[in-house]
Amino acid sequence: MYIHLGDNYVVPSKEVVMILDRQSSQASTIVTEFYEKQKAKIVKLTNGKAKSIIVTIDKIYFSPLSSSTLKKRAQHAFDIN
Repeated sequence: MYIHLGDNYVVPSKEVVMILDRQSSQASTIVTEFYEKQKAKIVKLTNGKAKSIIVTIDKIYFSPLSSSTLKKRAQHAFDIN
């Protein structure tokens, strides 16, 4: 199954490692350091502020959708499988 991340992007649900709330993750120095080291892999799906961050096996997506919405979509994908 696939999860729609916003802006016409979908990723296979089996490739999703984690979904983070953008605001909560900004408080963590470890997460900030992780982003700095992975800059080449970041895909911004919004021109405005991202609400969530989706880490997959290959890339990191900054999504305009909330982490709770993405969690529901991911859960739905796993329920169908």
